[in-house]
Amino acid sequence: MAMDLNDYTIIKEGEAEILMHAKNEVFYNKTQVNNRDISIAVLRTFIAKRKEEHEASLLKRSKTVPKTSEKDALEDAPEEAPNGSAAHDGVSNGDCEAGEKISQDEPVKTAEGKGPSALKPPKVLEALSASGLRALRYAREVEGIGKVVALDNDKASVEACRRNIKFNGSLASSKVESHLADARVHMLTHPKEFDVVDLDPYGSPSVFLDSAIQSVVDGGLLMCTATDMAVLCGGNGEVCYSKYGSYPLRGKYCHEMALRILLACIESHANRYKRYIVPVLSVQMDFYVRVFVRIYSSASAMKNTPLKLSYVYQCIGCDSFHLQSIGRTVAKNNSVRYLPGFGPVVPQECTDCGKKFNMGGPIWSAPIHDQEWVASILADVKSMKDRYPAYDRISAVLTTISEELPDVPLFLSLHNLCATLKCTSPSAVIFRSAVINAGYRISGTHVNPLGLKSDAPMDVIWDIMRCWVKNHPVKAQPQDTPGSVILSKEPVLQANFARAVASLSKAQAKKVARFLPNPERHWGPKLRAGRTITSKHISLLGAEVVNGILNQEDDEEPETKRQKTEDPNPSS
Repeated sequence: MAMDLNDYTIIKEGEAEILMHAKNEVFYNKTQVNNRDISIAVLRTFIAKRKEEHEASLLKRSKTVPKTSEKDALEDAPEEAPNGSAAHDGVSNGDCEAGEKISQDEPVKTAEGKGPSALKPPKVLEALSASGLRALRYAREVEGIGKVVALDNDKASVEACRRNIKFNGSLASSKVESHLADARVHMLTHPKEFDVVDLDPYGSPSVFLDSAIQSVVDGGLLMCTATDMAVLCGGNGEVCYSKYGSYPLRGKYCHEMALRILLACIESHANRYKRYIVPVLSVQMDFYVRVFVRIYSSASAMKNTPLKLSYVYQCIGCDSFHLQSIGRTVAKNNSVRYLPGFGPVVPQECTDCGKKFNMGGPIWSAPIHDQEWVASILADVKSMKDRYPAYDRISAVLTTISEELPDVPLFLSLHNLCATLKCTSPSAVIFRSAVINAGYRISGTHVNPLGLKSDAPMDVIWDIMRCWVKNHPVKAQPQDTPGSVILSKEPVLQANFARAVASLSKAQAKKVARFLPNPERHWGPKLRAGRTITSKHISLLGAEVVNGILNQEDDEEPETKRQKTEDPNPSS
């Protein structure tokens, strides 16, 4: 088919190049370079970890192979009895609460296959490919990757994807294949076939999760994006509940809560098939959330799911929030019983300000990152900085994530605490020092530059703020305001605001940039493919882009429209 290159713009990102038509026929968003870069970094680490797990499984197998018969074992090496296969069985079939042990042993089975054959390159599915840029970057930039299957149910997108595959040469043509198909149907008809499944839909991924979970091999990686942040952050709570099965709250932590709602939703879908997830990285960037989770199968480990989920109680008057775990365990002898969680964790009225609570959730309250993975990803990114177009941004995000407290869900906003009390704000260093001097941990969060994660209970936080207000008095407020009620109580803890050594993170001490501004204007979501671009889209795309497209359409119009308007006139 003849193709005029003048009708297309060549867009280069990383090592891939794509042809984009001037009209909005196929979706492409330059902003998602951050998303694609961080996905490539995670994919590289996954391939390396998968290889390590495979080698470890071969080593483990080579030690157990000689024990084919008990007679041989007794004759040849009686001293090996403590390390026999019975000991291994004892570990793998042990108590249910050993979730982490199971999660480490599971990938050993899955990454290797059944035989001692060589590890096959990972097979990747990009469920919603559009132009195919992501699939092409995976094929061209990730070493050791196998086949990349790019799907789309839009004919124009598939044609564009196939055109771009040819445009990227023989390497891309040998690794990437494009199909016109419904992603849900394709994933359902290819169970446990893909080592990596990438979901990056326009909007919510909820309708794809059930089939995606089934198509990933044991120990495989699911990468999932959600861009419906208004829904996930509490703008439409009832819609969020219908899509994700959780009710969001509109606190300062709403973007982290969005991450945790998405993880809880994926876990819920996985549990239906006796599977469970292990998050390795969860990121909130720009206008979306992106999670990377490994999928394992284990009916016993799946029982730990209620321990990883919690409801959130948010006071409507102050910033106090509390988590209520759904389940708990009781260990007796060698058995573990799974029971409902104790509750309620809060009274009807807030003990700090006397107001009522809103309840949200359930959310994922277990760690949302694997710090070992984060360190590996960050080291890989720094060692190959020239190969990441968005290196500055993703390295900043990963650095901040590496310093987060992994076991503390959600966070506080120092400015919100001060707004409740109507007081001047202490510097972050002073507040951090007071928390550390009180014997608790505190860190920043990648979600919000003003957010602070801490394992200090809320009464300690408010005591620190009361001590601060004593040294920095506020104007008198009405007696019934939350701030007045909080300040009317004497602090139990006497805060120490002396500068603590750990009050600055390593990145802050080295003055490493952690939160970068957008590289250009209109850096955000774009129009869905196929929609007509009009003047009302200037806020999304920018005046230059919109005017250029409208002027181009005016130049193309005359031959078709003018004939229709001029033809009827000569007959009169």
